[in-house]
Amino acid sequence: MTENQKTSQEGNINLQIDKIKKQIGEANAQIKKYVEKRNQLHGQARKSREEVNQIKTERDALNEKVKLLKEQRDLVRVKATPIMEEVNAIDEKIAELKKNVPRVSQRELQEELDAIEWKISTTSLDLQEEKRLVGDVKELEIQLKSYKKIDKKHQKINELLTQCKAIDAQAGVYHKELTDLAKKSQELHATMMEKVNTVKRDRAEADSLHQAFVKAKEQNTLWYEQIKQLIDQNRGLRVTIREYDLAKRKEEDAKRQEEQAKWKEVQAQRAVKEKEIKEKIGSEAKEKLQRGEKVNWDEFQMMLGDDEEDDSETQD
Repeated sequence: MTENQKTSQEGNINLQIDKIKKQIGEANAQIKKYVEKRNQLHGQARKSREEVNQIKTERDALNEKVKLLKEQRDLVRVKATPIMEEVNAIDEKIAELKKNVPRVSQRELQEELDAIEWKISTTSLDLQEEKRLVGDVKELEIQLKSYKKIDKKHQKINELLTQCKAIDAQAGVYHKELTDLAKKSQELHATMMEKVNTVKRDRAEADSLHQAFVKAKEQNTLWYEQIKQLIDQNRGLRVTIREYDLAKRKEEDAKRQEEQAKWKEVQAQRAVKEKEIKEKIGSEAKEKLQRGEKVNWDEFQMMLGDDEEDDSETQD
């Protein structure tokens, strides 16, 4: 393989390395997006989870109120049971009393009684007629007494039904309140479930992004390995080229020995001069520091160089 071929191959390897580095750069940019989006979704999921817990607490509190109102409603309704039992018992008594009332209506009996009493009080009667009419009055009063008992029973029933209506009204208040709260609880539950589903979706997407992130990192690792292999190839080519150059130089060394000797002498003189300058600058920098003055970076480096040389001479 000629030197030009080796140089061309080295250039091709460098192009491959640059191409892979570009791919890695693009992948790293995508990885950054994956991480940012994943972290954003995790943040959204945490926030939604907190909202879910808050809604759940509110919903559970409403459910407790609904439960309490149901108990209160049922307790109120229980009070109506003995009242209605009493109403039924009175109805049975009314049915029994109706069996003993005459076929004539209460209104007709009352009109007849009122007429007789009016006649007794306004008409001059003989003793026999008066006794007969008084007897009729007593008979009518006996007949009306059953109707009056029935009237009292009906009045009692009306009172009891009024109590039941009040109980039903109170139970209705409890029922309406618990119904409204139950509806609100259902709405909160629906909202909570939407949030839960949102959390699931965000977590699933975050997991997917994390997997993409892992795969991208793995791909980067493969690309880095490829770069390493190409660099190794490049290094091998450079070693070969270096060996070729060294061989070529050896052929020319004989011709350049005299020039190199002169060049080395000049370099030695220059090195001595540079050393003297460095020692001087380093010495001056130490003096500055001792006086509390500032030194620049170059002076500081020169001073350190003096110290290192002093340490080397001490060890020697």
